[in-house]
Order: sequence, then C-alpha cells, then structure tokens
Amino acid sequence: MSRKVREIKDLVDAAVEAATRAGTYIRGTSRPALEDWTEKGRNDFVTGVDRGAEALIAEVLTRRVPGSTIVGEELSPHASRKGEIVWLVDPLDGTTNYLHGYPQYAVSIGGLVDGELAVGVVHDVTRDVTFRGAKGQGAWMGEQRLSTSRLSEPRHALVGTGFPFKHLGTLQRYLHQFAALMGATSGIRRAGAAALDLADVAAGRLDLFWELKLAPWDVAAGVLLIREAGGIVTTLEGAGDILGGGSIVAGNAALHGWLLEVLTKA
Repeated sequence: MSRKVREIKDLVDAAVEAATRAGTYIRGTSRPALEDWTEKGRNDFVTGVDRGAEALIAEVLTRRVPGSTIVGEELSPHASRKGEIVWLVDPLDGTTNYLHGYPQYAVSIGGLVDGELAVGVVHDVTRDVTFRGAKGQGAWMGEQRLSTSRLSEPRHALVGTGFPFKHLGTLQRYLHQFAALMGATSGIRRAGAAALDLADVAAGRLDLFWELKLAPWDVAAGVLLIREAGGIVTTLEGAGDILGGGSIVAGNAALHGWLLEVLTKA
C-alpha cells in the first residue's frame, strides 16, 4: 500500500468514526420539542442536536487529523476552505425529517485534500448504515462495493429530486423540469435528505438525481460516492465543480447526458 493510499484510508477511517459517533449520538438523543426548534430561514430549522452532532464530529476529525479545517453547516459555515485537508460537514442532513420522526436523515462528511474532493462518508442514521468512498479506491457500503445502475432507457429510470423550498424564486423553472421528467421516466421520488439520495444513486437504487440549489456540505460526500461508483455528477451547466452551492445533476453514465439535456430544455 502506497503512502498516499494509506493516508487517504486514514482520512476515510477518521470520517467514518466521526459520522458513526454522531449517528449514535442522534439516535440516543430525544427529539427536541417544538419550542426548541430554531428557524434559520424559511422552512430551515436547526436544533441543539444538530449543533451537538457537529461539535462531536469536529472533535473526532481534529483529533484524528490535526491541523485539518472544519466547514460545518451549523457551527462554521463561513470557515475558509483553504488548507491541505478541509472537511465539509452536514451533521444532520434532513433536519425537518428528523424533527417529525420521518426516518430519512443522515450525517454527511466530505473531505478535500489540497482542494480536491477525495473522501466521502454518509451515515444513514435510522438504519445505522455507513457509505464510504475515497478517490481512486471505489465506494462501499460495508463490504459491498457500490456501482451505479446500468439502466439506459429513460422510461425505466427512477429519479430522485429535492424541492426548492428555500428558494421559491426557482419554483416555476423546477416545475417545468419536474413535468418533463414525470412524463419521460418511471417515477420521481423526493425523500428530503440529499446526502442519502446521492448515496442511493451510487448504490444503483436511484438512476438519476437533480436539484437546483444545494450547499457544498449537502453534496460533497455523495458526489464522491457517485463518481467512485461509476456515475457522473455536474452542475446544470455541465460543469464538474459542484461545490459552489448551486445546482446538481447526477446519474449513471448512460443516462446523465439525457437528464442534463431534458433539464436544460425544460
């Protein structure tokens, strides 16, 4: 095992420990009462559980990888992404689901090495399942190597999405895209946790996914998983850099181009 491969493996192990410990913390903590919800923005909630999970993740990552930087949704969203090793952390992706007891939420940790996405870990909290991947080393769920689906006919495809509930100015554009895909595929699903949606694309459970506006910590880990599972991820404009907090279009190699074309025309 080369030094570089060993170092990346150490980063993956650190992210897995941080994500699984945060998942254990979330599962073991009572859901906050309504009066303890804080509304950061329209339909965008945060609680002490989110913050506690992020603090736990930060403690593990900075202990395991001294000198690394944490960019977290709740405690450090504006931290600089400059540095040799930078972690993009969503301590509880799908907070609204969590608050309502809807079992679809996750811990997501993406790792940048010298500015390049190199590590991705998504922990499915309610199922206690961890997805992990490293650049050039594949993506895995336990001992199972992940691979995107092999479907090539759009009419057979199952598509994941996320509604633009925080950005209602894009709603009409989104609805046109939704209508175009609804008539051309076998179905569309919206579960409310982008990190898990992207992990499902990597695992071949969803064939495609798109959303118009997501933060870097929402997508970093899932993008690495999909690319290592043989899929393609771009922005709606076709760019490969998806960490700018904009659109995302993901899918298997056979259908990604078709999805991009449909969305662009809609």
